[in-house]
Amino acid sequence: MSSLPEAVPFFSQWETPDMTLAVLADGAEAALRRDPLWQGSGAATLDEYAVWAANVCGMACLKMILATRGQIVPTIELARRCTGYGGYVVNEGSIKGLIYAPFVTFVKQEFGLEAEVMTDVAAADVPGILARSRFFIASVSSSIRWPEREPPSKGGHLVLVTAASDNGFRFHNPSGHTSATQADAVLAPIDFDRFFANRGIAVSI
Repeated sequence: MSSLPEAVPFFSQWETPDMTLAVLADGAEAALRRDPLWQGSGAATLDEYAVWAANVCGMACLKMILATRGQIVPTIELARRCTGYGGYVVNEGSIKGLIYAPFVTFVKQEFGLEAEVMTDVAAADVPGILARSRFFIASVSSSIRWPEREPPSKGGHLVLVTAASDNGFRFHNPSGHTSATQADAVLAPIDFDRFFANRGIAVSI
C-alpha cells in the first residue's frame, strides 16, 4: 500500500467507541442513551445525540480528515452545520443523508477542503483516486466490520479510505466493533469490493 504521509486520527461515530455491539443489539437510540461520553459529540441534549449518532458516519470521516490538520470539531456539531447546506434532511425525527453534493459545498465553504463526488467507481480505481486526493470517503455496507460474511447489500455506511494499492485497502471505520475493525482496518481489494457501492467522495486537504 502507499505510505501514509502522516497519521490519521481515528474517531468513532459514537463518543464511546466500543458501543457498536450494544447499538446492534439494542438499537441506536436505546444504546446511545447509555453513552457516558455523549456530551463530547457537540449535541445539545442526550436526545439529540441518540437520534443523530447512528447517522453521522460521514461526519466522523470528516472529523478524522480535519483532525489530520489539527482541527477537532465534534461530530454532531458538524452534522448540524452540514444540515444547513442540505447535507442532511430532517423530517419528524427521521434523518436522510449524507447527501454528497451539499456535503462538497459544505466542506469547501466551511473548511476550505477540495472534494468531489465520484460514482461508478470500481475498487480498482481507488488507488488512482488516492494518488490525486488525500482521502476517499467510500460508501460500503456497514457489515464490512465482518469481512468473513457476505453483506446483505452494498452501501449505506461510510468509511475513510486512507491508503490503497493492488495489495490492500486501509481504512478507518466509524462503526467498527473492535480495535482491528476501527482504525487502520485492512482488506484485500477483492474483499473490500464485496461491500463497496462504487461511489464516494474524494477529499484533498
